[in-house]
Amino acid sequence: MNAPKPSSKRLPITRRHVLYPMLVLYALVGLMFGPIGHQESEDMPESKTHPYFPDHIWPYPILAMAVLVGLGLMALIAQPLLQPGQPADPRAAIIPLPEWYFLGLFQFAKLGPALITKMLVPAVLILGLILWPLLDSRLGPGIARRLGWRAWPAPKRNVITGTIWFAGLAIIAALTLWSALAPQLCIPWPYNGPVCGA
Repeated sequence: MNAPKPSSKRLPITRRHVLYPMLVLYALVGLMFGPIGHQESEDMPESKTHPYFPDHIWPYPILAMAVLVGLGLMALIAQPLLQPGQPADPRAAIIPLPEWYFLGLFQFAKLGPALITKMLVPAVLILGLILWPLLDSRLGPGIARRLGWRAWPAPKRNVITGTIWFAGLAIIAALTLWSALAPQLCIPWPYNGPVCGA
């Protein structure tokens, strides 16, 4: 059976053609975003628009110069820190320490069994951070009804949520500062004896 020959009135790209999805995508983009080349500013009066040059150009060279000057000053001030130190000695006994942003977690890991302090509590904290907006919006009104409030407070004025966050940040800050600034400070601990800083 012979296939019909395409005429000039009919488009030779059918649904089974390789280029059909690209043609559909091109047509949909045109439908969604309107005619190509049409700008929003063409419909606005001249008094509400700003010329590209010089209004939009002048801040960028100033910002670039500020970044370059800032980098130059940091390189000048921190030059002693950039000098190479002593060569690495594989025989030296080194106590490895994490970066400053993990010092609180490093200190917390010393306070209990490894499974709880190194795996379960960090996983629960990360899941809590991810799910907190949902918990606050779903459980909050129920807690408000139990406490006899008219409604759950707005996010910026919620005393309960704010107290929990500030307490968590204070614990992290205390553990980090204990590890970084007072490594010789040891406190008695019931689980595994005295716990010292980093």
